[in-house]
Amino acid sequence: MRIGYISGVLSLCISANAYALYPDSLKVSLPEVVVTNNYMSGRNRAEAVPVEVIGQEFLREFHSGSLMQTLGKLPGIQSMDIGSGFSKPVIRGMGFNRVAVTENGIRQEGQQWGADHGLEIDAFNVERVEVRKGPASLQYGSDAMGGVLEIKQLPPPLDNQLFGEVNLLGKTNNNLLGGSAMLGIKKDSWYIQTRFTEQHFGDYRVPTDSIVYLTRQIPIYNRRMKNTAGIERDASASVSYRKLTYQGQLFLSNAYQKVGFFPGAHGIPDASRVEDDGNSRDIDLPYSKVNHFKAQFRQQLTLGKNLVEWNLGYQNNRREERSLFHTHYGNQQAPVINPDLELQFTLNTFSSAVKWTFLQHENWKHTGGIDLQYQKNEIGGYGFLLPRYQRETAGSYYMASFNPTGVLSFSGGVRFDYGHIDIRPFEDIYLESYLQQRGYSEETIRFYKQRSFETDRSFANYAASVGVVYTPSDKHTAKINIGRSFRLPGANELASNGVHHGTFRHEQGDATLDSEQGWQLDMGYTFHGNSFRFELSPFVSWFTNYIYLQPTGEWSILPHAGQIYRYTGVEALFTGGEISGEVDILHDLTLAVSGEYVYTYNLEAHTALSFSPPASVRTNLSYHPGETRFYLEHEYIAAQNRIARNEDPTPGAQLFNAGASFSIPWKKNKLEVTISANNLFDTRYYNHLSFYRKIEIPEPGRNFQLLIKIPFKTLLK
Repeated sequence: MRIGYISGVLSLCISANAYALYPDSLKVSLPEVVVTNNYMSGRNRAEAVPVEVIGQEFLREFHSGSLMQTLGKLPGIQSMDIGSGFSKPVIRGMGFNRVAVTENGIRQEGQQWGADHGLEIDAFNVERVEVRKGPASLQYGSDAMGGVLEIKQLPPPLDNQLFGEVNLLGKTNNNLLGGSAMLGIKKDSWYIQTRFTEQHFGDYRVPTDSIVYLTRQIPIYNRRMKNTAGIERDASASVSYRKLTYQGQLFLSNAYQKVGFFPGAHGIPDASRVEDDGNSRDIDLPYSKVNHFKAQFRQQLTLGKNLVEWNLGYQNNRREERSLFHTHYGNQQAPVINPDLELQFTLNTFSSAVKWTFLQHENWKHTGGIDLQYQKNEIGGYGFLLPRYQRETAGSYYMASFNPTGVLSFSGGVRFDYGHIDIRPFEDIYLESYLQQRGYSEETIRFYKQRSFETDRSFANYAASVGVVYTPSDKHTAKINIGRSFRLPGANELASNGVHHGTFRHEQGDATLDSEQGWQLDMGYTFHGNSFRFELSPFVSWFTNYIYLQPTGEWSILPHAGQIYRYTGVEALFTGGEISGEVDILHDLTLAVSGEYVYTYNLEAHTALSFSPPASVRTNLSYHPGETRFYLEHEYIAAQNRIARNEDPTPGAQLFNAGASFSIPWKKNKLEVTISANNLFDTRYYNHLSFYRKIEIPEPGRNFQLLIKIPFKTLLK
């Protein structure tokens, strides 16, 4: 078996889902489902846009404790890391609130706009992922301009049974110890599954003895990044009822993370704050704490040749940044309650989505839907960055696909969205006093003390696309898709105005910004032979209004704030693509090579855009006799010298990884064991997308990992 394949289990599960939704009494033809088992992850060849389908084997093979670091093995997908505890997705150079993450049909809503905000999802609870590269606004709405990660659970087993698994995880770099336990029961029409995960990790190691921050050299004692330890604790439960043509599912989950910030990179640099305290597992100030609760009720009903889905969701995302109380103003006193709470965001999201699929004819498929969402954000803490706001969005879409011959298929659709945001004003009385003491004019004081102005704006926009897939044989597939997408500006882009110590700058929104919008062209060619496979996916994206944080050259009037970075809309270009090839050298020996490249260009400033990922090539040689697999991997990361103004270039690197996976018979089950070694030669290198890249903190050094999965199953009558 090879890396990245969708196992036969996935094929069985797809069939099970189809049977449940379309019983024998219904004369319905389902579109083709393609299941592959090569190094390159599975692709849905019927889709006109690039879609990667990631199964359990890949997720287990490259499990890292973080979902995005696992998916970062795929070409075109990058992980924006925050130390060893947090990471978030970047697809073809786009991240933050341009990439939508959905879990069981509900879009994950948190503080995804920030570079230091991770993805609050239990990696152990992910059973299948569909990655859509490029614009997906048509079906998934505004925040899917750069792509979508669809996290899905596998369908229930066919037989009545009690089953479960225990996962044990260990890492050497940060002394991580973790475990996850799942228990499920399938009895006739009912299916219940629960999971609990907990991980504890210490300060992570880096291959350097010092870093440089704001021209000051800061030592790294014992090569450990002090106060980067953390805890992750996740719990989830689902209940499903399936009878004839009806299916109802209730999902509940809660994700908790607490991770320290390296104190030498938070606020004003001070070498004394990074002295070794003798405990590499404690979490001291400053640190980040986030809790994400999610509840979802999903219903599916088959009516003749119609499939109707209704999804209701509620999410509560509470994020805190705590730091020992400090003030940049002489007259600000520590709060009586929670004196060390610097920033707090509490985001409540209610959502409803109705989707209708109509299969009138075996060659036609029609899909329509309506999405509604309401958000309310509350703030707290002695600092200020983002105001309170309310946001409502509504969208409707229609898509159709036509497959007249089995060789040619056509698809297209249109979507319209409306959004409204009400941002509350915020007046900074401490800044007012600070400016008065320094003799500023009343006009200047009146302008600057109003950190957030009252803003009440509405937005409306549309998305559309059309695509063609040509499949002359089982070996060849060619596709092309052109579309228009958009993104409504977020509250941070319209109204943020404060010093964010975590990102080392004064961030300022612009309340006059319009929607982000652009055109995209995606192409692809796939060849699947008996012993050789090849895929090519080029793309071009042109944005008439791309919103980014621009260094203004203006000095902030806030104390200790430095330069102002303001959200600005510009004309921009993205182009590049991914290429993958795989050849079976011998019966059990496979060589796979994949590469990616993204070129970004600010057409107004004539520079690259910030956070542009460098080109990279990954080469994997695997030996897989039976159910055992060994691999050696080389990763070449090119230097990134095409940078935005005030962004630092990043040198290239070459990394070596290795791993093995095998099964051990145990009673009536098999223990699945995965061993991996990353950065074997402890190479000092930098991730250009890393949160800590700005202060020259390299990526973690050598790491050995052991993952043991212990499944069990008992059949029930």
